[in-house]
Amino acid sequence: MDHKTEVGEFLVTRRARITPERAGLPAYGGNRRVPGLRREEVAMLAGMSVDYYTRLERGNLGGVSESVLESLATALQLDEAERAHLFDLARTANATRRPRARKPGQPSVRPTVQRILDAMEGVPAFVRNGRFDVLGANALGEALYSELYEDPARPVNHARFIFLDPRAPRFWDDWDRAARDTVSFLRSEAGRNPYDRGLTDLIGELSTRSELFRTLWASHDVRFHRTGVKTFHHPVVGRIEVAFEAFDLPADPGLTMVVYSAEPRSASEDALKLLASWAATRRATPATAVDRA
Repeated sequence: MDHKTEVGEFLVTRRARITPERAGLPAYGGNRRVPGLRREEVAMLAGMSVDYYTRLERGNLGGVSESVLESLATALQLDEAERAHLFDLARTANATRRPRARKPGQPSVRPTVQRILDAMEGVPAFVRNGRFDVLGANALGEALYSELYEDPARPVNHARFIFLDPRAPRFWDDWDRAARDTVSFLRSEAGRNPYDRGLTDLIGELSTRSELFRTLWASHDVRFHRTGVKTFHHPVVGRIEVAFEAFDLPADPGLTMVVYSAEPRSASEDALKLLASWAATRRATPATAVDRA
């Protein structure tokens, strides 16, 4: 991924979505050649010259101050994730030297973290990295995402499943949204860690094998993945609607614990309990199963 191209395309796509009316500017007739703001309009809103803004849109963020970035973020009406992405791009541009490409990390979590996961018996929980690799999960987490674990490749990866597995559209209630959210998160992660070799390889693989991924990637949308609600159609227990919260692990930079919960006394809570029983049966050894019989 060429950094200047990344910067330029991000700014162009953000500019294109803002109409003059939305920016509080008069629309000078209907004969506009661009769908959103013109360069000179963004420059005026950000308090900079057109030449300077043009330089930024060509990908030259070297030496740009925080105040200029803040003015640009305000002019383009960037949300929290987009603003963070702009600052990540600027940080890469202003790095004194390019760091060595990082190899993919060890596909596991520390034993202490795994014990915490296992202790959360009533809720699905797992730990992922910024590439959506699942590095550790509890029994209910594995059961909820049992479709992913059908693939023998390890670690299992949410992004590969969403875009490359034909079962994915049936598994997610709103698969289109799941696909968009996944790409937006990976785009944010690429801004934070542009030299992560594993992430670059994943993006290259998905771009090669999925036309939908290529289309969504070209939109340059970014977002955080901290909290929300997901609905699944599980092949064993049916429809499950759960809220999720994502917690960064300070001792393990780049790793996040994701925990799901269902509304108390709901059909989804009953479905999770049934799923827990199914998970316990799956994990039982043949000897244990015979003893119980």
